[in-house]
Amino acid sequence: MDVEYKYVETSLVTDDELTRLVNHWCGEGWRYEGAQFAMREASKRPAMAFLLFTRPARATNSDQSGVD
Repeated sequence: MDVEYKYVETSLVTDDELTRLVNHWCGEGWRYEGAQFAMREASKRPAMAFLLFTRPARATNSDQSGVD
């Protein structure tokens, strides 16, 4: 089964914003897979977050033609 991947980047790294983004994209049919954080040197708070989502790939005309 082919899989589509989606990364969502945010520089507002708060619990409310991360919750909002996960709820939004899961509501659009994506499955939350995890997060990566980019840290600031002078702070313990992340500067950015990258959220990973997946879903089954949708078939396109070229997928159905049997041509790779």
